[in-house]
Amino acid sequence: MPIRQGSIAVWPGQPYPLGATWDGEGVNFALFSEHAEKVELCLFDPNGRRVIHTIDVRWQTDQVWHCYLPEAHPGMLYGYRVYGPYDPASGHRFNPKKLLLDPYAKDVSGHLRWSDALFGYRLDHPDKDMSIDRRDSAAGMLKSRVIDPAFTWGDDKLLRTAWHDTVIYELHVKGFTAQHPDIPPHLRGTYAGLASAPAIDHLKRLGVTAVELMPTHTFIDDRHLLEKGLRNYWGYNSIGFFAPEARYSSSGNIKEFKTMVKRLHSEGIEVILDVVYNHTGEGNHMGPTLCFRGIDNSAYYRVSPQDKRFYMDFTGCGNTLNMQHPRVLQLIMDSLRYWVLEMHVDGFRFDLASALARELHAVDRLGAFFDIIHQDPVLSQVKLIAEPWDLGEGGYQVGNFPVGWTEWNGKYRDTMRAYWKGDGGLIGDLAFRMTGSSDLYEHGGRRPYASINFITCHDGFTLRDMVSYNEKHNQANGEGNRDGESHNLSWNCGEEGPTNNQHINTLRGRQQRNFLATLLLSQGVPMLTAGDEMGRSQQGNNNAYCQDSDLTWLDWDLDKENKQLLKFVQQLIQLRKQHPSFRRRYFFQGRDIVGAGVKDITWLRSTGGEMTDKEWHQSFARCLGLFLAGDAMDEYDERGEKISDDNIILLFNSHHEDIPFVLPAEPALARWQVEIDTSDVDGLGSLGRLYHANEKYPLQRRSFVFLKQLISPPLHSMLS
Repeated sequence: MPIRQGSIAVWPGQPYPLGATWDGEGVNFALFSEHAEKVELCLFDPNGRRVIHTIDVRWQTDQVWHCYLPEAHPGMLYGYRVYGPYDPASGHRFNPKKLLLDPYAKDVSGHLRWSDALFGYRLDHPDKDMSIDRRDSAAGMLKSRVIDPAFTWGDDKLLRTAWHDTVIYELHVKGFTAQHPDIPPHLRGTYAGLASAPAIDHLKRLGVTAVELMPTHTFIDDRHLLEKGLRNYWGYNSIGFFAPEARYSSSGNIKEFKTMVKRLHSEGIEVILDVVYNHTGEGNHMGPTLCFRGIDNSAYYRVSPQDKRFYMDFTGCGNTLNMQHPRVLQLIMDSLRYWVLEMHVDGFRFDLASALARELHAVDRLGAFFDIIHQDPVLSQVKLIAEPWDLGEGGYQVGNFPVGWTEWNGKYRDTMRAYWKGDGGLIGDLAFRMTGSSDLYEHGGRRPYASINFITCHDGFTLRDMVSYNEKHNQANGEGNRDGESHNLSWNCGEEGPTNNQHINTLRGRQQRNFLATLLLSQGVPMLTAGDEMGRSQQGNNNAYCQDSDLTWLDWDLDKENKQLLKFVQQLIQLRKQHPSFRRRYFFQGRDIVGAGVKDITWLRSTGGEMTDKEWHQSFARCLGLFLAGDAMDEYDERGEKISDDNIILLFNSHHEDIPFVLPAEPALARWQVEIDTSDVDGLGSLGRLYHANEKYPLQRRSFVFLKQLISPPLHSMLS
């Protein structure tokens, strides 16, 4: 039976689904809190400034507080006040004076206006968080908004691009579009801007198959950053796991995000979200009370068993979500399914994924989170990418995630940076990384595409800066250059920062081409960071998380050198697509597997013969060749037809001197055509040059070469 509270009718409603759900006639509200003693639902005017109704949520089922308002409708703003003990020593931080965001809010209105009232404790009290603050926080707080989920998707569906065909482009929605001259000014920096023809045209011409969007869940700017005139640009500070971040919306409507996905799909481009489920923007025990902390602190967060006043922090951000609690697991799973089923995204990259696998303290790759995803009929079928580390003990887990997961391969990044910097003794590691890192993934039954290969990402130097700086230059962040990684495996090529020395600039251009060619022609899934294809610089800042300015936005006004670099990357991606040898489904066997008298892969020394065991361990070795036999792939496509390719040779030389490289004597009649030589000013100037079997190729210092056999006569035994 309905009851009336003031002028509004209130029905009991249902405990499921959680959140605010519009059914066409009214709205059901459901909020989980295990330890709450009372819950109030506050309804606001359209501006979010004035409470128009306060509803006493009297019904509770299985620790879910719920009610149904037949007079509620989409667009209505709301928030919660939750009553219970304020007892930090016991893990409880209830404070009904603090308006709380719905953890299941599908849309969020307003901007967080920082003040001391947002904190559950008195900042001026000598015991700090052990005291309770009685000021009301509603005036400065974000508001949850009821949505109408209706959207015309038409025949849109997940693209399901095969992993071995995937090329990922990591980008920031605002940074990618903010300065694009052909995007209408009012759309720059928005989802609509990313969905515009000029933005999509760049992605299509580049040849990438997926965009990986840096965090687009609702997040907040840290108070200390705003006080310094900075912002949380990257967005790894989530406070809502269902609502798209409003600052990237030109329309203020969540349909803009859906339209972006639909348009990218229509052009064959998948959408992968970078998601942050390991912590929230509420910070440590001295942080604000915005959502989870005030709803049920000890349920949502990992509190220290020794002193529940404090949090277990595996993330470096002050808190860790409590994956041991079934309702927290439900929250994350419901969020993931929502983004797939309602927003049509194609996959996820999980920030600090090791934190999600911590059952107690140690990382457990068979933790409940992975078990649940593995058996989920929706989530087990989308792209799942782990950042396989966190900041806790034992958190570095590259190679240890379960079947069905891919990983950011940090060992690939480090090996390639060190090798091209000129460090010795790395050709063995180089060989593993070029061929899909079988040493990390094959033993667990995984494939080469388990390795997400990258040289750079949002976190760290850009590619241009990696060849221009030995040291980080983060002074603009206001932390005395103490923030950011100090061990970058970078090399400035002889002078720190910008220079007029043409010799150094030429070498920097070559080094960029070396990295890009290696990345895009390795086995595994390449991930390119937005702007690296155009020589983007952050002036040596390797931790630009707080820089929302032209320092981090892409510069589309390209000089001749960067236009050449862009053309080079476009050519590389096309070569990857043309040659299945670079997109293998299975690891190389290193032996004659089809009776053709030739191995599927052979490693070459500069004198033309096959590498010996002793040569792999020479500390001075910096030169290596790789022969890929196109007829010996022993792989089949989806129709069951055998896959074959041209014979290919890749040559690597990170030495500071030229090395004449003898091409293999077999096939005896082979003619080798140059496709890529990074020693050329644009990497493409050598196209068409031919070399013969047993001929010396003039392999330049610090260069990479790709040769394709022009005519493939019958294969004989290539090498003994």
